[in-house]
Amino acid sequence: MTGFILLGLTDNSILQVILFMVFLFIYLLTVFGNLSTILLIQVSSQLHHPMYFLLSHLAFADLGYSSPVTPNMLVNFLAEKHTISYLGCTIQLASVVFFGTVECFLLAAMAYDRFVAICNPLLYSTKMSTQVCVHLLSVAYVGGFLNASCFTVSFFCLFFCGPNRINHFFCDFPPLVELSCSDVTIPAVVPSFSAGSIIVVTVFVIAVSYVYILITILKMRSTEGCRKAFSTCTSHLTAVTLFYGTITFVYVMPKSSYSSDQNKVVSVFYMVVIPMLNPLIYSLRNNEIKGALKRELGRKLLF
Repeated sequence: MTGFILLGLTDNSILQVILFMVFLFIYLLTVFGNLSTILLIQVSSQLHHPMYFLLSHLAFADLGYSSPVTPNMLVNFLAEKHTISYLGCTIQLASVVFFGTVECFLLAAMAYDRFVAICNPLLYSTKMSTQVCVHLLSVAYVGGFLNASCFTVSFFCLFFCGPNRINHFFCDFPPLVELSCSDVTIPAVVPSFSAGSIIVVTVFVIAVSYVYILITILKMRSTEGCRKAFSTCTSHLTAVTLFYGTITFVYVMPKSSYSSDQNKVVSVFYMVVIPMLNPLIYSLRNNEIKGALKRELGRKLLF
């Protein structure tokens, strides 16, 4: 088989044009928001802290997560043939899994960063040193590479000899398994185990971190200290809830509990919408980022 046909979100031509304009606007906001976040953290010396260092890589992961899928989906809204080559499908699947896994690890690393900052503030410079941040990033990117390799090898083990119509708007792994006419026991189980293990480990790290954070906050006597601690965690908790809530719905819940159309709608949310929301979540609720943005804009206006 040389390629696949993506059925997409709808076959209604009017609705396709409307969705094209909506998702084009969302994708432009995604690119602008995440690139602005990365650039602001790089140029502003006030943001050269571990939390923002990890945030810049989260913005990079959001860009890498959305870019393999959204432009192709936009083209398919206007094209007569919604085709994707076998190689293109492989690259899309590997890219999505890689950056999605990196995002899981980064969200866990950011939870650990908040845990150290609130529970062990005196040891923060030691426990979140540059070397520790590099190690955390190495784990994230190596984990992403290994998980993407697992999915890619499993995809190459699938044999396609029948219909090539994927009931989705991108090359997601479950619909590809359904099209395979070979034994899918091992190719389906291995990626599921790999992805499931990563989700369980990262969720465990996030949950334990916030249990300790909550205990520490409840012991605080200062109302101002409690408010400040909560404010530093709100943005991250919102991002974690949105991301893990949607991927849990798609990949963990039993398939009998929802339809393929619901699956596609939820996939749109975590593949297209969340990468746009993350820069807004972190910038609108973070006074340091808003302050750094005002300072940099003031310097540009002065010069």
